Amino acid sequence: MISVNNVSLSFGKRVLFDEVNITFQKGNCYGVIGANGAGKSTFLKILSGEIEPNKGKVDITPGERMAVLKQNQFAYDDVTVLNTVLMGHEKMWKVMHEKDAIYADPEATEDDYMRAGNLEAEFGEMGGYTAESDAATFLNELGVKEHFHQSLMKDIPSNMKVRVLLAQALFGNPDILLLDEPTNGLDIETIGWLENFLADYQNVVLVVSHDRHFLDAVCTHVADVDRAKIKVFSGNYTFWYESSQLMARQLSDKNKKVEEKRAALIDFIARFSANASKSKQATSRKKALEKLNIEEIEPSNRRYPGIIFQPLREVGNQILNVEGLSASMDGRKLFDKVTFSVNKGEKIAFLSKDPSAVTAFFEIINGKQEAQGGKYEWGTTITKAYLPIENNEFFTEGLGLMDWLRQYVPPHVTDADEPFLRGFLGKMLFSGDDIAKKTNVLSGGEKVRCMISRMMLQNPNLVVLDQPTNHLDLESIQSFNEGCQTFPGIVLLTSHDHTFLQTVANRVIELTPTGIIDRLMTFDEYMEDKRVKELRAEMYGNAVFA
Repeated sequence: MISVNNVSLSFGKRVLFDEVNITFQKGNCYGVIGANGAGKSTFLKILSGEIEPNKGKVDITPGERMAVLKQNQFAYDDVTVLNTVLMGHEKMWKVMHEKDAIYADPEATEDDYMRAGNLEAEFGEMGGYTAESDAATFLNELGVKEHFHQSLMKDIPSNMKVRVLLAQALFGNPDILLLDEPTNGLDIETIGWLENFLADYQNVVLVVSHDRHFLDAVCTHVADVDRAKIKVFSGNYTFWYESSQLMARQLSDKNKKVEEKRAALIDFIARFSANASKSKQATSRKKALEKLNIEEIEPSNRRYPGIIFQPLREVGNQILNVEGLSASMDGRKLFDKVTFSVNKGEKIAFLSKDPSAVTAFFEIINGKQEAQGGKYEWGTTITKAYLPIENNEFFTEGLGLMDWLRQYVPPHVTDADEPFLRGFLGKMLFSGDDIAKKTNVLSGGEKVRCMISRMMLQNPNLVVLDQPTNHLDLESIQSFNEGCQTFPGIVLLTSHDHTFLQTVANRVIELTPTGIIDRLMTFDEYMEDKRVKELRAEMYGNAVFA
């Protein structure tokens, strides 16, 4: 168990936490959510002891071991991959070195050997004799192959380093596990493995993540960081989101009787608790929801942006034709023989095991990069808006937000006055003093929100989205997702966000070095399809991606 008592933390005049009191129980997984800048990561650092609060304290049950997912990829540069994982269990690592030092010392005394005997017993109790094989198993399951295990951390690709650090945190069955954005840099298959691992984890887990599918799969509770307080709610992220929205709607509905509202809430809880999954976390979540008092459900006071693309015209029959497109980078083939046509009503998820492939494809079809071979052609009815993964080139000058947006007013808009532009910025929650901010001092999330304002201004009937959830908080991700679901035009997107892909796409195209896999199906259907799995293995071969 871990309990937080009267914890307060301020930075100057900014109060991040004000007398927070909360207890985290064994067997539960808590998803820590809150707006960007609310203090989610800081709270984990308070729990781990990395940051000292101004007031209050954190108590951990004596003898319990805490593990934290490390963020610094360079901290273990001169350590082997396998040893980096073993170092996750600090006490065991220390005991192992102490006993080995005694055996290596030619002048060791009888007392030293007695000490070594005691250390051997302690080492065995901690699982030391199977530690190396356990660590190797974790690495293999996280996609770090055996040929990397004896390599130094500085010699392996960065996408492997994040997996090693994750294995380090999970190693040795810690009593308390703190994970800050554990899915960053992981592919869908590895995220699935982590979901299954945590869904049956017996101890205390706190996780900060922007991945809603992941939070839904692993969380029994949500710890909501809002207005310098933290409140725990039963259920996963979607339960918290939908119940708080339902309660907010009920508050504004003056016509329904109290009994009707109560019945609607009880029915809502019953639907959520009837979870088919037999995992440990799903069972714990079900029990928590069955005990939930409906008075505990609170309306959300979160502000959600309004992301609505309104096309001026419908797409025609000719949308996008791609023929024989190919591209390479640094001598490696990104994709080859890409041929397909986009049809009316399609929302296409683009995938690739090579992280650079889809970005290069989107840059090519938006005229920002040359293809090595092949051609593409847009239909004459298409008005497109593109959200690139890198947007720094749009924010080099220190313009105010209004002047910045004014540059992108399309020719069909004849009266782009201040209220008109303010409306587009307001939809993305820029108001008051925010409007006066200069574009060269914006955060990553603010830049993406500006880029979305710019897209909405174009009245597109086709949008191209390269990692649309990057830098956004959960509220913006939720709104963006819903905006793409209801958008009547064409969507071409790639994302690490499982829920975004599953709820928006009705077709999947995977770019490989030897051609494409193209299926009219949802993302989940695609990932589970037996023939698709065979094709993926065949078409990627032994290609290794950085």
